[in-house]
Amino acid sequence: MNIVEDFKARGLIEHSSAEPEIILSEKRTVYLGIDPTADSIQVGNLAVVLLMKRLGDAGFKLIFLIGGGTGMIGDPNEKGERILLDDKTITTNKKAIKRQLKSILGNIRFTLVDNADWLIKVHLVSFLREIGKHFTVNDLIKRDLIKKRLETPDESISFTEFTYALLQGFDFLTLNKKYDCNLQIGGSDQWTNILSGVDLIRKKLGKQAFALSMPLITDANGKKFGKSEGNAIWLDAKKTSPFQFYQFWLNLPDDDLDTYFKVYTFMSTHEIEALMELHRRNPGERQAQETLGRIVTEIVHGPATTAQVVAATDALFGETPFTELSRDALAVALAEAPSVTLSISELTSGVSLAECLVKGGLASSKSDARRLIEGKSVKLSGFPIKDPSQKVYRGDLPEGHALVRKGKQGVMVLVLK
Repeated sequence: MNIVEDFKARGLIEHSSAEPEIILSEKRTVYLGIDPTADSIQVGNLAVVLLMKRLGDAGFKLIFLIGGGTGMIGDPNEKGERILLDDKTITTNKKAIKRQLKSILGNIRFTLVDNADWLIKVHLVSFLREIGKHFTVNDLIKRDLIKKRLETPDESISFTEFTYALLQGFDFLTLNKKYDCNLQIGGSDQWTNILSGVDLIRKKLGKQAFALSMPLITDANGKKFGKSEGNAIWLDAKKTSPFQFYQFWLNLPDDDLDTYFKVYTFMSTHEIEALMELHRRNPGERQAQETLGRIVTEIVHGPATTAQVVAATDALFGETPFTELSRDALAVALAEAPSVTLSISELTSGVSLAECLVKGGLASSKSDARRLIEGKSVKLSGFPIKDPSQKVYRGDLPEGHALVRKGKQGVMVLVLK
């Protein structure tokens, strides 16, 4: 399967400025713009970064443009104006994003540029004469996002945001002149901005440039990932721990699994189809989610960390005893699970398990905890508890901790102080 067939089979192309067969017929220099609005990429960005990786694997030259200049302006939001970033924040975010790109792309070489290097030097009158005259207000106000802002009461749009498309077009023109870059990719929400560069290169240089956009990847509720939506899953381990990252994929509903596999993994479409068929035969085993979680977590956090979080997950929610975990995997499990700390003096006389369930958030009250125990929904170190007056003693925490489960998903750890 060639690259065009593969991209189409995976559903990676939503818009294209020419037929994909023409755009991808030769190895071009391609760029992707990333706004440095945070010190980490999130899974929505990751989808397009992996598209760049596919192009890099196919022999395309890659350029990642960090919007140090446009980050000071802000891409228009659907609601409200973005916070304008200062130099120090942009520099910090730029370094963090570069580290993540290197980790994800591995041995694939890429060029990292910052549009502040040329936008800061632009003189206003020259910019208006040379660039602004190629854009019409009539065209700009027809763009969906700007149109929505103009039609929504109390949602005016600043001139700063209004000029963003001109700046992005100027970026493409600059990269075309300096690096012979003639292809830009991005998410479909950036499509009109991307086309600005294609049109500007044609008008200014009389040359043909190209553009591709991929569909926006959404969460289970159909919302795109991002800070503004409050559903960002970060690649930075300090923002979203590797354990939480793995849980995100593990807990995905069945509906969009096929799409996620095609976008976020490098499995062939035939392998994906075979795995999804096995999943459909026995969805309760969640084999597809586990496979997806392992693959994407390895791409982002590496095999060693992934092995630890998979083992910790199986100890908390599966059949692996804590005693069989490596030191690192045990540390992950103990750090990620809700916990209740108990002292030796408390355990000597015994602590009510029902009280522990309340403190650990597995029950809303003592009466709720007793009902759970009587309903045989609670296990202590793998053993079902039937007595609502059950107490926990020092011997129940032989290694200094014990796992308490409520049903299949509710867990907490009792920890010796």
